[in-house]
Amino acid sequence: MVSASPIFSYLKPYRKWALLAPVLMLIEVAMDLTHPRLIQRIVDEGIGRGDMALVLRTGLLMLGLSVIGVLGGMGNGVAAEQVVQGAGADLREALFRKVQALSFGNLDRLGTGPLITRLTNDVTQLQEATMMMLRMAARGPFLMVGSLVMAILTSPRLAFIPLILIPIEVLVVVLVVRKATPLFTQVQARIDALNAVMQENLAGVRLVKAFARADREEERFGEANARLAGQAIAAMRTGATMFPFMMMTVNLGVVSVLWFGGIQVTRGTMQPGQIIAFVNYLLTTLFNLMMVSQLVLQFARAGASARRIEEVLGTEPLVVDRADAVQDLTFRGRVVFDKVSFGYDANGSEPVLKDVTFTAEPGEMVAVLGTTGAGKSSLVHLIPRFYDVTAGRVLVDGVDVREVSQEALRRHIGVVLQEAVLFSGTIRDNIRYGRPEATDAEVVAAAKAAQAHDFIIGFPDGYDTMLGQRGVNLSGGQKQRLAIARALLLKPTILILDDSTSAVDIETEAKIQDALEEQMQHCTSFVIAQRVSTVLKADKILILDEGRIAAEGTHETLLATSPIYREICASQLGNGVNGNE
Repeated sequence: MVSASPIFSYLKPYRKWALLAPVLMLIEVAMDLTHPRLIQRIVDEGIGRGDMALVLRTGLLMLGLSVIGVLGGMGNGVAAEQVVQGAGADLREALFRKVQALSFGNLDRLGTGPLITRLTNDVTQLQEATMMMLRMAARGPFLMVGSLVMAILTSPRLAFIPLILIPIEVLVVVLVVRKATPLFTQVQARIDALNAVMQENLAGVRLVKAFARADREEERFGEANARLAGQAIAAMRTGATMFPFMMMTVNLGVVSVLWFGGIQVTRGTMQPGQIIAFVNYLLTTLFNLMMVSQLVLQFARAGASARRIEEVLGTEPLVVDRADAVQDLTFRGRVVFDKVSFGYDANGSEPVLKDVTFTAEPGEMVAVLGTTGAGKSSLVHLIPRFYDVTAGRVLVDGVDVREVSQEALRRHIGVVLQEAVLFSGTIRDNIRYGRPEATDAEVVAAAKAAQAHDFIIGFPDGYDTMLGQRGVNLSGGQKQRLAIARALLLKPTILILDDSTSAVDIETEAKIQDALEEQMQHCTSFVIAQRVSTVLKADKILILDEGRIAAEGTHETLLATSPIYREICASQLGNGVNGNE
């Protein structure tokens, strides 16, 4: 069944509509329950006695009651939509806010594809279940119970028939639902997998075309799609077995009524109108039991979605502010790593960083070099507290970053991540994403420092040029330069450049470095780079090897003391290892 947490708490703002909907449905149900008795009256008292005036009056009464029932049903639909759409929108918004509050580690675990499924498909499943609850759950049980009562009142002699058939149908429903519920959970997991493949493919569509791998991606999608279809078929097939059996039960009930009722009519103990009314009530009872069973199946599927949504809403961020976290302070930019170890999996897996200790003084440029997987990005991600250290401390101006609120800490840190992420909107809005109040002059200054101004003014609309999703109409180098401009506009105390010039040519990179040199005088900067030429002017170079600092010093010092650094320089600069040739 659907858990109360993700649904009913979001129904509270719409409780008036939620209460009104079943009341209006009760009106429609009450009108429907009167029809078979009125038909009995027409047949037995009107047609049987030739009283056509009675037939006309009863017919007009039926028409009037039908109009009232229709108005009740329409009102129920309007009220239900108010509840479903409002609560669904609130739930999606709550999920989105929760995702924004989660830490990098939470997002790594949950995954992009599954999160998209939860915000879309799973919420839709809950909306459909809520709609059925407000419409079918009101109509089905009320009509089923009401019709059963009316059938018994119409002919107590035939009451044994529905009292035998209903328990049989209920047993079948229980067995089917118990088998179908875990299958629907697996269906949602298959949707996760399909969304993951689709999201990867759409994000990397240019790479797919560049390597002519469309056939392979179609095969991957086809496999995920086939697994989803197979799982959905298994789940729906389980539910589908229920309805033919129930239809057989309905037909058996009708035949039984006609048989036993016909015997009573021939004996003169029942009237034909009673048989007609009883058959109507029996059909209404059994068909609404089928409706209830369909509702239970929908609830089973929605229950799987509810649990998945609860998983997100119930996830506690791995990085949280302390109750007494510092909310406001002025940083100078002195960064200390004190015996820091870090691992993405806190359950004893091999740490990514091991016993890292170094100090970056205010205004220094610290370069971080190392092979792929050495832990370079992990190291700089600990400064703005994207992740918390496993052991040791990261200090900024003598304060443990865990003692500062995340918002206060990140206000002083500019970050350019490996992947330059841009949003739909103008270039101007993307540059001042972190400082919406920045002036146009400040935007231009930041763009010039990032060597982005020239290509921006080359567009017909300049800084008002609209960017496509993820900056699709820009080159990789252009996106990186806009990301650098966005970070510089913050005027940060600490600047982190995570391989942020990898997509620009060497000449442009040199211009960026020259422009940044003036900017970096006012902040402590951490530069991750693959090119040695990028870090020759660094005040301190850290060589990471398998998560440890293998060497530390200036370019000249490391040339004299570090074989690893000499090897890196020789491979990139050839004989000009001193950086001057």
